[in-house]
Amino acid sequence: MAEETAIFAGGCFWCMVEPFETLPGILKVRSGYTGGFKDNPTYAEVKAHETGHTEAVKVWFDNDVVNYKDLVNLYWQTADPTDAMGQFQDRGDNYRPVIFVNSDEQLAIAEESKQQLVASGIFGDDPIVTKIEKAATFWDAEEEHQQFYRKHADIYADEKQDRDAYKKKYWGAESK
Repeated sequence: MAEETAIFAGGCFWCMVEPFETLPGILKVRSGYTGGFKDNPTYAEVKAHETGHTEAVKVWFDNDVVNYKDLVNLYWQTADPTDAMGQFQDRGDNYRPVIFVNSDEQLAIAEESKQQLVASGIFGDDPIVTKIEKAATFWDAEEEHQQFYRKHADIYADEKQDRDAYKKKYWGAESK
C-alpha cells in the first residue's frame, strides 16, 4: 500500500467528508482547520474569523487504488471554484476554496487540473479562483464535527442541497 495524504478546503467541512470518504481507496477523512496563524484553533474561533484558518478535510488514501489526480477531479465537483469568499450558504474567508499541496508532484497535478478546468469553459466567463497553496499544519476539528454526515443526517441533508444543485448543473450528477 502506498499511503498518502491530501488536504482540500471547500466550504463547510461537514459537506466535504462524505464525497471523499465513500471513494474506493480512501483510508480516512478528518475535518479540521489549516492555513491560519493560531495553534490548536477551535471551531468557535475559526467561525469568528479569529485565527486565519479555513475549514478543510485531510484525506488519507491508498495511491495504489486511487490517485491524487482522481481526488482533485472529485474536489472540483464538490466545491465551487468560482467563489473566493465562501461556498454555497457558507460565507467568509474561513470557507474559501483551497487545494493545499504537500509535494511538488501534488502541486503540478493540481495546477494542471486547474488549467484544464479553465480551458474547459464549463464556468463560462466566471474565473476559477480556487487557490493552490502549500500545506500548513492541519488541526483536527473537535470530535462533534467528525463524520457529521453520519451523526446528523437530517442537518447534513439540508446543508448539502446547494452543493447538489451545483453538481447537477455543472457536472450532471447528484452529490453523494
